[in-house]
Amino acid sequence: MIHVQGLSKRFGGLPAVTALSISVQPGEIFGLVGPDGAGKTTTLRMLAGVMRPDAGSIAIDGVDGVAWPEQVKRHVSYMPQRFGLYEDLTVDENIRFYADLFEMPPAVWRERAAATLAAADMTPFRKRLAGQLSGGMKQKLGLVCSLVHAPRVLLLDEPTTGVDPLSRREFWQILYSLRGEGVAMLISTAYLDEAERCDRLALLHAGAVMHCDTPAGLRARMPGAMLDIGTSASREAIQTLTGLPGVLGLLRVGTGLHVHVDRSERQADVASALAAAGVAVTAIAGIAPSIEDLFVALLQQGSAKEAG
Repeated sequence: MIHVQGLSKRFGGLPAVTALSISVQPGEIFGLVGPDGAGKTTTLRMLAGVMRPDAGSIAIDGVDGVAWPEQVKRHVSYMPQRFGLYEDLTVDENIRFYADLFEMPPAVWRERAAATLAAADMTPFRKRLAGQLSGGMKQKLGLVCSLVHAPRVLLLDEPTTGVDPLSRREFWQILYSLRGEGVAMLISTAYLDEAERCDRLALLHAGAVMHCDTPAGLRARMPGAMLDIGTSASREAIQTLTGLPGVLGLLRVGTGLHVHVDRSERQADVASALAAAGVAVTAIAGIAPSIEDLFVALLQQGSAKEAG
């Protein structure tokens, strides 16, 4: 449904996206993951036909997105970071407005809107002004409006940023339901825990794809081993372990610390170093790496290579 090859975009002398190549199948949730400035928004805007690439090819549902961007818009629903809701219209009126834009028959869009609103737990708010909705409800309304014309391709740019946990869960439940309809979904996110919910991921850094695989496949690429250390003195632990032989990276997580080591046998060395420094530890154990652990490790490896 989405096939991108060698996509590139520069702003002045600065590269925003560099030779990006991805493909998304029907019914697949594909994630673009990376920090601010990684090229996620620029990529989605080019795929949505609102920005022309400098190089590369785009095919959306068989349509050439570079040569015929206006035709692509009939197949795509694009939800930018700040979706254009009309705050002086009610929930129902916003949905009707977007349905009319795509010339949807009233019976069709009303049935689809009712089902999507129910899935988003928003049925009781159909008569409420959009401007009076919470941030999470506005995002869910934006998704409902994006889906009202039954698009074959859905492009979502960090749709859950600033959304409460319950609304995020309901948002993702709607996305999962679209798999059965064969909708191809490309979603960008800076939440690495959210990336675990995608079928496949492309890890972006400085506009380029670092790795592309399933979450499990990406975690399997993690070199060395990951240790989880429970401690209330994470700052002191980081100071103690920085520079210790075999320690490749450190990441503060919640009330503890994730320590990336070159091999699992380093656990004893880490425990000894912390004990010698007087750092109180409640537990230390090997764990499976998360996508966040992997991404941080890859960035640190890249920085080390550049410095070398």
